[in-house]
Amino acid sequence: MNAKYSAFAVVAMFVAAGPAAAADIVETAVSNGNFKTLTAALQAAGLVETLKGKGPYTVFAPTDEAFRKLPAGTVETLLKPENKAQLTKVLTYHVVSGNVLSGDLKGKTTNAKTVEGSAVRIDASGNTVKVDDAAVTQADVNASNGVIHVIDRVIMPKS
Repeated sequence: MNAKYSAFAVVAMFVAAGPAAAADIVETAVSNGNFKTLTAALQAAGLVETLKGKGPYTVFAPTDEAFRKLPAGTVETLLKPENKAQLTKVLTYHVVSGNVLSGDLKGKTTNAKTVEGSAVRIDASGNTVKVDDAAVTQADVNASNGVIHVIDRVIMPKS
């Protein structure tokens, strides 16, 4: 029996010592700890598997603090099953297909088509990068299937 546990321990050591697989966008957000509301919303909208997919995706990820800036009751209302379509629209407005890094945009102002279908305005011409009315507080958080840019507000599609 000791040999069985010893062999298991040796295998476990090799697995632990091996190169870590890069985390996908969802795993990266979950491990960060500041995206509990976002990950709960992704689950409610059925988007977790999509954002665990091949990608690449660029996600403008609002923090839990950003969700707290919304009017009282907004998050709770969006998380109700009968509002899944509206929640999906809001969340997919935060996602752009492709890998958009901050260096690609430095000094520029542009519009990027979101997965939701409409365009989000990105202004990287000043000291603070803005995505619509949200400021990017941390850029280029790399994941195995894309990149996350942390934002300080939840952005809403125009329509």
